[in-house]
Amino acid sequence: MNFTDACVFPYPTGDSSIRRMAIEACDLGFDSIVAINSTNCKYAGISVINGVFLNDTPVQDIISKVKRAKVTDNLIFVKTRDNRFNRAVIGIRGVHILYGLHLTDGYAFDHVVAKMAADSGIAIDLNLSPLINERGQSRQHVLNRYIDVVNLYRRFEFPIVLSTHAHSVLELRSVRDFSALATLFGFDIQDVEKALGNIGRIKSLESAVREIK
Repeated sequence: MNFTDACVFPYPTGDSSIRRMAIEACDLGFDSIVAINSTNCKYAGISVINGVFLNDTPVQDIISKVKRAKVTDNLIFVKTRDNRFNRAVIGIRGVHILYGLHLTDGYAFDHVVAKMAADSGIAIDLNLSPLINERGQSRQHVLNRYIDVVNLYRRFEFPIVLSTHAHSVLELRSVRDFSALATLFGFDIQDVEKALGNIGRIKSLESAVREIK
């Protein structure tokens, strides 16, 4: 089983080198990590997959940026916004993952967007760092949003990926920690294992599409 932390930020965005983060991730039970604005490489047996964030960008700009990013075999993340924007983004071939859903309201990701995500194979990133760092009402808001997402996941079975968004080796978490945190929003061990393996499935599907072309 290939386990991936779906989003980390190495130096210079974070304060730890990609090599240190890869080695630490290996010790924590992972086989790969998605590193934002990095390069596709390998350290200590850990595969490093480059990820690209597209933030606060009009849909037309996202289309052109996705075309350029696809050439270098990157995973494309797009930050979620309102419902209309999310529907438009899901229709763009080459987008792999939507992130930041906990920062939106409950209408941003409804049953229509969930079904579109399932049909297109676009994954939803559930960032675990707010569950670690937030307290009180802010943390409860994130939990409520993730519970809503999981309820839709049970109905439509779109891919979910799990991540720490770690900016330091100190912010990385073990596979066991991922499992414990995910139980808070209704995941069981099978759900966690599937989510941790979804990056590998996305990459395999992307490679298969390229071969067909």
